[in-house]
Amino acid sequence: MGGTVTAVGSNGEYSFTKPNRAGIRLLAGLGVEGDVHAGVTVKHRSRVRQDPTQPNLRQVHLIHQELFAEVERQGHLVAPGDLGENITTSGVDLLALPVGTLLRIGADAVVEVTGLRNPCPQIDHFQDGLLKLVVHRDDAGALVRKAGVMGVVLKDGEVRPGDPVEVELPAGPHRPLDRV
Repeated sequence: MGGTVTAVGSNGEYSFTKPNRAGIRLLAGLGVEGDVHAGVTVKHRSRVRQDPTQPNLRQVHLIHQELFAEVERQGHLVAPGDLGENITTSGVDLLALPVGTLLRIGADAVVEVTGLRNPCPQIDHFQDGLLKLVVHRDDAGALVRKAGVMGVVLKDGEVRPGDPVEVELPAGPHRPLDRV
């Protein structure tokens, strides 16, 4: 099972969006080289305020390209990098992966999926009404988060649009993703 990288992005400054790049370099234990969220400990401002010594389980943010088509049907135009992701994929059901899934990206990089991105109100500052499309309650009342997954880099590597994404599920029993 696998898919393709459709876009990559990084930003050395805190900003909601991440500019698209020709390629990014993933660094084991750190994240995306030159990205503001790279590091061993948390870099997301809300997490730093809670406890700056927490391990960084959000080194890399991945979103499935299919989400953009879904929100477009509701009147929102979203392009790769607009929601702050580092890697945009196609053909991989990221939200259905269990914790500990390995994503082999490109020739060398390996990312371990740690959990779901917890969308924040900044999404509505980007486009009013978008937040309720990427986080909402289903008919049974369960919270559904669609704004991608987070991961940590296990193995260095260059990642470019067009690179393959291979999915390696962990040994069972599988634990469903939760917010990190």
